[in-house]
Amino acid sequence: MGQAAQTRSPTSELFPNVEQLFSEQDPASRRRMVRHPHAWRPPTDLYETEEALIACIEVAGMKEGYLSVSIANRQLTVVGFRQSTGTKGAYHQMEIHYGEFRTEVRLPAAVNEEQVEASYADGFLKVVMPKQSKRRVQVAPSTPPFPTED
Repeated sequence: MGQAAQTRSPTSELFPNVEQLFSEQDPASRRRMVRHPHAWRPPTDLYETEEALIACIEVAGMKEGYLSVSIANRQLTVVGFRQSTGTKGAYHQMEIHYGEFRTEVRLPAAVNEEQVEASYADGFLKVVMPKQSKRRVQVAPSTPPFPTED
């Protein structure tokens, strides 16, 4: 009775290194991970042209009014809710996320918040954020996919 019993979580038995992974993370990032445990994160692209930053978020199956876009402190935040199809049955595979989602993207340049435009088409939310001042964008030169013969 002198020794305290050690308890192990079911997660540590299935994935022995997962607790070590989380214990080695920066405490600030750990808080960020659990800040919205109920929300899923859709695939998000952010790219830059000379005139604007453009975010493209894959959120198929959305209805008008279920999306919220905001910008503050050079961070784009998109929050939404995708309703379940309501199909009843025994799922054998379930990979489509439903319910609340949230994605946050740090913006590499200041944008003109008054001129931001968002549109939703073909399952993608596109947010165009004109930059406050134009800056030159480095674009990698395109190379042919295969070597050419001389």
